[in-house]
Formats: sequence, C-alpha cells, structure tokens
Amino acid sequence: MKKVLIKNIKGLVQYGEDLPKVRKGAQMKELPILENAYLALEDGVIVAYGAMEDWGGITDWRDLEVIDAEGKFVLPAFCDSHTHTVFAKSREEEFVDRINGLSYEEIALRGGGILNSARRLQEMSEDELFEHAMVRIERLMSYGTGALEIKSGYGLTVDAELKMLRVVKRLKEACSIEIKATFLGAHAFPPEYKENHQGYIDLIINEMLPKIAEEKLANYIDVFCERNYFSVDEMAEILQAGIGYGLKPKVHVNQFSTMGGVRKAVELKALSVDHMEELSDDDIDALKGSDTMPTILPSCSHFLSIPFGDARRLMENDLPVALASDFNPGSTPSGNLCFVWSLACVKMKMTPEEALNALTVNAAYAMDLSETHGTISLGKRTPILITKEIPNIAYIPYSFGDQHIDRILV
Repeated sequence: MKKVLIKNIKGLVQYGEDLPKVRKGAQMKELPILENAYLALEDGVIVAYGAMEDWGGITDWRDLEVIDAEGKFVLPAFCDSHTHTVFAKSREEEFVDRINGLSYEEIALRGGGILNSARRLQEMSEDELFEHAMVRIERLMSYGTGALEIKSGYGLTVDAELKMLRVVKRLKEACSIEIKATFLGAHAFPPEYKENHQGYIDLIINEMLPKIAEEKLANYIDVFCERNYFSVDEMAEILQAGIGYGLKPKVHVNQFSTMGGVRKAVELKALSVDHMEELSDDDIDALKGSDTMPTILPSCSHFLSIPFGDARRLMENDLPVALASDFNPGSTPSGNLCFVWSLACVKMKMTPEEALNALTVNAAYAMDLSETHGTISLGKRTPILITKEIPNIAYIPYSFGDQHIDRILV
C-alpha cells in the first residue's frame, strides 16, 4: 500500500465533509481553507486531514512518502469538462488569418476551422493520434488538470469519428487521471453534405451511433448548435438518438448567437451547456431549477476576441457556473486552467474563490465526478495539487504568467 503524508500545509483548500455537489449564486464565494494543515492518502484515497496541532503522528512508516508543504497550498486538482485534446495538427496559419482581419466564421466558410482539422485527422493513424494526445495530456497535468473530458468531432466520417473515440478509449486505459469521452460527430457538416443536412444527420444516427454503442466508446453526446452549423431542431434529433443509446447530452450552445438551444438542451436534461458567450433572458429562465451546468470557456473568448461569458449575471440569478479550457487547435490552443482562472477573474469579474469553485466542485459535476473529484473529502480519490510557495490562493490568477503548480498527486 502506497501512503503519502503532506504536512505543514499553509492552506488546505476546498476541504470538508457533506459539501454541496454544486455551488451556485452567492455560494460560489465560499471556499473552505484550513491553515497549517496535514493531509494523508493511502493508494490515492484521502484517509485523514486536519490541523497540524491535531495530528497524532505516524505509527507505521513503511511505504510512506512524507511531503513537507511549508509555505504551499494543497487543493483538489482541476476538472476540465470541455476539451478537444485528440487532434492531428495545430492551425497557426488561421491565427495569422485572423490577425489579418478574417473572423473565425469567415475562415470556417472558406473551408478552414473544423473542416481543416477533419482533413488532417483523417490522414493520421490511430497510433500517431494516441502518441500526440499522450504528450498533450502530460502537459495538461503539469498545469493542474486532474480529470479530462475529450470530444471527437474532427473526424466527420464514420471511420474517422470511430478512430478518434478509440484513441480516447486507449487514453482512458493508459492515463492515470480520469477521462470521459464525448461523441461530437455533429461538430460541422462535411462539404459533401453541405446541401444535404439530413443525409449527414442520418449517417450520425444510423451508422455512427450504433457502432459507438457497440464498442462502448462514449459517455456523452454533443452537438454544435449555432448559426451555420446545426439548428435547434437538428440538435434535438441527434441528442434524442444519442439518449436512446444511453449517452447523456453535453452541448455547444450560444458561442456566437442565441437560438433557443439552451432551453432545448435543458428539456433534454443535458448535463452541461457549454460556451455561453451569448446569454438571453430565456436562457436564464430555462436554466433556473434545472440540473444543467452552464459552462464558460474564457480562453476561447480571449483567443477569438469574442465576448466573454456573463458569469456574474448567471450567479446573480442564483445559478452555478463551471469553467473549462476548450483546448483545441483552432479556437483555444491552450489547456492551462490556471490561465482560465485568471481570465475568469480579470475579464469576467469572478472572484478567485468563485472561479476556483467553477474549476473544481462545479466542473466535477459537469463530468459526473462529484463522488470522487472536486473536493478534499474522506474517501475521495481526487488528484491533489501542491502549489509552489505562494502568499495566498489569489496569487495564482494574479500572477498569470507563472507556473504555480509544483506537483500533482494522482
């Protein structure tokens, strides 16, 4: 049995028993921190924590690693509930196109964007995709990510979508952190279906979904509901088919416009509605009383120079907020959640405590991981972050250019 004792912790963050699975509204300002603390784990499970003055000492030193965290904070690792970590190549040429005046939507209409990534991925082998993704995941973990959702959606053919999801399945088996898989065949319409939307939807429903279910390749189903992509009715048809195969919806909505996608997603009991750069009164009304987590992706707003999600408005309406990276080669080529934390504070006026709740408790909920991740509680297996020596927890989003994570225990 592998045992770890972390002692002299400057601040044990997000600790406690019987904590809420979701923090919403004014609750998001709450962030329990125990000063001068210790934390004990056995085989990755939290078995004890408390104040150093209450620590009873060690009776069995066998297979025990002792970590002195003097001057450091210990917190549950971040959960990244929205990523596209499996992809073929970067798209820095489109970055330059945007600098020269083209919008993300204009690039997509010219055959760039998602279709660009799809062409490249279709040409790459499963082994190559797996190896590239493993390198990325190691980097994400160094930033503090302890659970990861990964979407397909850069395949857009039966074979390529299945290839992506098989890579995610291999990553689940090979990685030490929890990984969830989302089927996003409805990410864009391939060129050959540009004038035949129903033909591609039928391909998703009649050919992709049965094989995904047969091989148990996905936990969730997603649709990009947006102008020039999938309509609300098209989204509903695809999500309902996925639900029939046991896949829970997690959807892209409101990135560039409000079309009623949030209300329909809530009706279909989506676990989360993601992006939310645009927000209407009807969206707020639809989310009230629901079990759907609004998830905002601020580094996408930063990179595309589009509006930032209105987290304050959601919280003022007693709603929760989760934050995620949207790590992908086109609109967010960074999976650094410490940077997301900083953007949430600077650009969305979230307090450091609100933003950390959005990256831990609420993000865990958006991945169905509330029982294991998001808080430091007895019996949980959540990966643990140890910071470098910092003066307080707000210093992480404040000093956004530095690497503040010293170690992750998985």
